[in-house]
Amino acid sequence: MTRQGDDSSLAADAAPSASQDDIAALARGGRTNIFGFLLRLAARLPFLFIAGRWYGAEALGRFAYAVLVVEFVAQLATLGLKRGLAGALAQTKRPHAHVVTDAMAVTLIASMLGAALLIAVPQAMFPNSGINGMDRLLALIVIAVAGSDVALAACAYRFDIGATVRARSIIEPWVISIGAFAFAFYSTRDGLILSYVVSMIAALVASIIPMTRHYGIPYGWRPDFGRLWRLARRNLPLAAADGVEWGSRRLDMAILGLFVSPAVIGIYYVAQQVASLPQKLKTSFDPILGPVITRNLKEGNLSAIAKQVSQVGFWIIAAQAGIALALGLPGEAVMGLVGPHFVGGTGALAFLLLAEVVAATAVVSESALVYIARHRNLMISLFMIGLQTALSFVLILFARQMGWTDMVVAAAPALALTIALGVGALVKARLLSHLLGAPINAWRWALLGASGIACIVGGAFVALPRQFEWVELVFGIPAILGVYGLVIWRWGFGSDDRALFRREKAAA
Repeated sequence: MTRQGDDSSLAADAAPSASQDDIAALARGGRTNIFGFLLRLAARLPFLFIAGRWYGAEALGRFAYAVLVVEFVAQLATLGLKRGLAGALAQTKRPHAHVVTDAMAVTLIASMLGAALLIAVPQAMFPNSGINGMDRLLALIVIAVAGSDVALAACAYRFDIGATVRARSIIEPWVISIGAFAFAFYSTRDGLILSYVVSMIAALVASIIPMTRHYGIPYGWRPDFGRLWRLARRNLPLAAADGVEWGSRRLDMAILGLFVSPAVIGIYYVAQQVASLPQKLKTSFDPILGPVITRNLKEGNLSAIAKQVSQVGFWIIAAQAGIALALGLPGEAVMGLVGPHFVGGTGALAFLLLAEVVAATAVVSESALVYIARHRNLMISLFMIGLQTALSFVLILFARQMGWTDMVVAAAPALALTIALGVGALVKARLLSHLLGAPINAWRWALLGASGIACIVGGAFVALPRQFEWVELVFGIPAILGVYGLVIWRWGFGSDDRALFRREKAAA
């Protein structure tokens, strides 16, 4: 009798311990992501400054569209393994080095097929400009982009988010910034594309090295095309969902390109790049959430999944709302850094930053849905992208009918994206809550109070005369983040939330 009581006590103690370990792992990833965001911000702004001031909006627009197509093909070439790899590793008894090699092999084959298609039809990358020189060979970089994504997913399964920070937040953005500076002396037509190629190759190398350190050389591995095909087929629904989610963040620019000049596309691209900085906070949580969710699914601990999704969702929304306010309130000054003619993209920047905040709940909900309802998740994603497409055309045509300027037209697809992501977030959170039998709620009222106070502080800086725009950037952005963070910390964060900033004590 006593023995049974002891076992029950041990089981009761083990569940909270496992839950706290999960929160601690997610918090470690969150701390690293925030640090990575700051590094990426510091590196990305010099690139945008060089591209806007030295190359101009038209060259930047040509570059942006080509990269849009290349990265879309690379996204498809990963075949959903950026998130699906965690499930494959958690559900196998084969050596993990062999499973990771399978994933890299599948990605390589898909990347080569995608690159071959773009080489055969280079107009897909450069629809509004001539093809000359080695433009079509840009397609080969699909191999590096997709390979790097899967290698970093393998690292994240071992809770090594530092590899992602080094590759994506240090090496990639700094190499592209230095490359843009250096290649400007060679060609202002091709310099941006060349710098992108070099940065992606550098990121691939920075991804392969830590992956090899974690998993070692796959001794004894042999290619088995039947096994590789089964891995690819199993992840096809996830690949489609990834493609739809990624495409929803680029569809706005693709549609806009049908109505405006490359110069306007270049301005919109800058707004998109600034707004996409906080996006990295949530997308890099996917590989961390994956192992935690798959383990809890295996143990049948559905309530823990709901708690973790809500916890991470709040962290992401809190961080992204603060960043959105800090970059959006002094938006004209931020866009003006790239060049005076880029200020017209401030409206698009505001909607794009709002879209990132709205999408946070959908992204963390999807992290669980891809394992327990992947087909329904895909259907919701397809509906969302269909709604975005329809709204984009309606709003753009309405703006043109009203005779508004091209920069007002450019804000229309950004607004459509925000609405579509909001609908998708609501539906996915409700579905996940139903499947888990537990509420999914990443919203807290402290977010509203913190945002209101941040707006008051930001408004005071924005009201300064134009010649003091530098004050908005140097002092305004830190002040907005400071007051916002203070309110969130005091009234929004509980004990689990503070784990995000708490260092674990070394084991005795």
